[in-house]
Amino acid sequence: MRVLILNTSEKTGGAAVAANRLMEALNNNGVKAKMLVRDKETDQITVVGLKQSLMRQWGFLWERSVVFWHLHFSKKHLFEIDIANCGTDITRMREFKEADVIHLHWINQGFISLKIVRKILDSGKPVVWTMHDIWPATGICHYTRGCKHFKTRCYSCQLLPGKGGETDLAYKTWEAKRRMLKGQNIHFVTCSRWLEGEARQSALLVGQQVVSIPNAIDTHVFTRCDKTTARMAANLPLDKKIILFVSQKVTDVRKGMEFFVEALEKLVASSPETKDNTVVAVLGGHAEDVVEKLPLKAYPLGYVSEEKLIVNIYNAADVFVLPSIEDNLPNTIMEAMACGVPCVGFKVGGIPEMIDHLRNGYVAKFRDSDDLAKGIQWVTSGADGINLSDNCLKKVLASYSQHSVALKYIEVYNQALAFKHYKI
Repeated sequence: MRVLILNTSEKTGGAAVAANRLMEALNNNGVKAKMLVRDKETDQITVVGLKQSLMRQWGFLWERSVVFWHLHFSKKHLFEIDIANCGTDITRMREFKEADVIHLHWINQGFISLKIVRKILDSGKPVVWTMHDIWPATGICHYTRGCKHFKTRCYSCQLLPGKGGETDLAYKTWEAKRRMLKGQNIHFVTCSRWLEGEARQSALLVGQQVVSIPNAIDTHVFTRCDKTTARMAANLPLDKKIILFVSQKVTDVRKGMEFFVEALEKLVASSPETKDNTVVAVLGGHAEDVVEKLPLKAYPLGYVSEEKLIVNIYNAADVFVLPSIEDNLPNTIMEAMACGVPCVGFKVGGIPEMIDHLRNGYVAKFRDSDDLAKGIQWVTSGADGINLSDNCLKKVLASYSQHSVALKYIEVYNQALAFKHYKI
């Protein structure tokens, strides 16, 4: 079986990381998988990048320009909205023609347009689409922020000035997606059971196949190692407890830095000794912008791309905290747990599926910084650290190993192939 995975980026972003890991998992389990991307960043031979061209760059700029105009020339929400009105016709490429299954991932920002998705569907090849957020099931947003319009039809979008209107950009894109799917079948895969439940409520996906399969992780790379050695490699203190926060962009409001700061303030107020025995490590872009807000000594590690150093940073931590207010199945929690590091996060999205409360971490009440502080305190001072760490490894091996995830996807591919043959 030959599978072609489509994702805008090869390495940048959570969806790119997940798609790359799936490609590796499939190739290690008997499937010939390749990845086709807009932005190729390595010399990996199983990843094919689009050729540089003015048309490709123009497509991205045109899409952003249309969004910018509908935002009344405001940059607010500029990259929270996608309309997929431009893209590259990949159906003429050799990699497409050779593939038995086309597997879409995150295809936005000028990579694949809705018209091209329809052309892919019309080719007769079975299509699987992994949803890393809710965009395939809504008009223009990647996270709904509590909006329920996608259950009937998207319109009057809260991301648009004045909430748009009855026939705003969200409605027009919704209609374009409806036409794209008309008379066609896609096997949708969500990375969490939470997102599966949301997707099943979308009026766009009525009659479509929707199942949940978690992302995969290479447990030979992300693995537990000696904490002292890891701290030395990461230039972090050997004699302190370390609280870790990780995000591609740590100032992203969705990742909950505001609640992280509040929780640490409450932790210091209730346990003053924390000031002397605990520090914070912040990994990700713009880390230096937030450290002054933290009530504990902080180490801004910035954006790190070297995988070995990332693994050492995880291993250096005593607890990983990710207080996201909207999230699907964060790769960062999976990575921390694979390194044996207990996690603390809010009860939102797919996070409660990853963290088993009081077993491998702590699930705090949503948007409750008091409970978040309680969770951090419990992991770092009140729990059996060795038992928590062991339970993290057990969870990852049982749920997120390459082998288990690859087998689930192979089953979906076989179903998609059988369905196409049945229709023919």
